[in-house]
Amino acid sequence: MHYIIRRVLYFIPTLFSVNLFVFMLFFVVNTPDHIAKQALGEKASTPEMVQRWKEARGYALPLFFNRDSKGMGCLRDTIFYQKSLKMLWGDFGVSDMTLQPIGPEILRRIPPSLCLTFSVFLASLFFNIVIAMLVSANRNSHYDFGVQLACVFLMSVSSLIYIITAQYLFGKVLHVVPVSGFLPGKEMFRFLVLPVAIGILGNLGSGVRFYRTLFLEEMGRDYVRTARAKGLPEGKVLFVHVLKNALIPILTNVPVQLLMLIMGSLLLENFFSIPGMGGYTISAINAQDFAVVRTMVFLGSFLYMVGLVLTDLSYCLVDPRVKLV
Repeated sequence: MHYIIRRVLYFIPTLFSVNLFVFMLFFVVNTPDHIAKQALGEKASTPEMVQRWKEARGYALPLFFNRDSKGMGCLRDTIFYQKSLKMLWGDFGVSDMTLQPIGPEILRRIPPSLCLTFSVFLASLFFNIVIAMLVSANRNSHYDFGVQLACVFLMSVSSLIYIITAQYLFGKVLHVVPVSGFLPGKEMFRFLVLPVAIGILGNLGSGVRFYRTLFLEEMGRDYVRTARAKGLPEGKVLFVHVLKNALIPILTNVPVQLLMLIMGSLLLENFFSIPGMGGYTISAINAQDFAVVRTMVFLGSFLYMVGLVLTDLSYCLVDPRVKLV
């Protein structure tokens, strides 16, 4: 219990520091005047237009301290409080382009991203572990050499090649699945099967090599030789003893996976027109919508920190030594 409390207490100042860093990145390095001029483009011909754009979106306020306000208003009526500090409790403000609230738009786009990335995450984890375990059990064999060669090939090919080839082959030529769009309910499977398959294929090369290294290290330990000497079936040795003791480095990879689950896959959602978080981020970058981009940067940092905390807590479940410490 003390371990959990300590990790949560570490989380609070770290989150505030991340919030402050994101604010400095968007409003000190890149001033509000610069943001307004970039958003207006060729329309930013006069200082009056820039000032009106800033006033309509709350960028005309002072950065940290408002001398014209009284009491706590001198801190609340600032860009830092209105545009950055409010994100700590889920108030993301409005879009710079559409002036629509960002929070409801994020909530609307999370389910499609979860449907895509959660399927890719679970399927990739399953195939990576099973293939890596079988390769490790047949080390230095023709099967091991062939799988490693295939993994290097998969890692060498860009994800764009997989996407374009699959869309042309299965969508344009064979007409098996649609190449873009998304529908909830029963029709969702038709739109997700191709991007999920591409996501699995893109993660297979690096994932199998990573887990193979972990499993080979565990297979050389004394407890594996003891289990085999006792006559335990090879499947039980591999998928019970070896896999259980390899969970620590596997769980270390969870923060990145958790971030992808919520933020979505930028390339897959953009090329397959899936209305998720990844496509939302790409659209905001193309439109120079700094409010949305700032929100996504902070949200990504927050989710990564949550993943780190969950990983540390999960260590208590799989490693008794953490409890002793």
